[in-house]
Amino acid sequence: MLIARVMGSVVSTVKDPSLTGHKLLLVRETDEKGKLAGPVFVAVDGVGAGTGELVLVARGSAARFAATTHDQPVDALVMGIIDSMDVDGTVTFRKS
Repeated sequence: MLIARVMGSVVSTVKDPSLTGHKLLLVRETDEKGKLAGPVFVAVDGVGAGTGELVLVARGSAARFAATTHDQPVDALVMGIIDSMDVDGTVTFRKS
């Protein structure tokens, strides 16, 4: 899993029928302190995440193992919203 920040959303009216009803998010990987550290990519939202939130993202074949995306053409899935992060005894992020 990756730590990422939700940057926004994507609207696609023409897509694979199996993706109908799935919210698509623009996310960008971060480091353990929440600093942006990678390119923006699209992920299916499996948990109701919103813009600005830190999230956990599964990529590759792991994204197709969740109940909501099983056997669907999905490469990235937001599967958790982060409440806090503690690195080496120091809180690096806490949701307000």
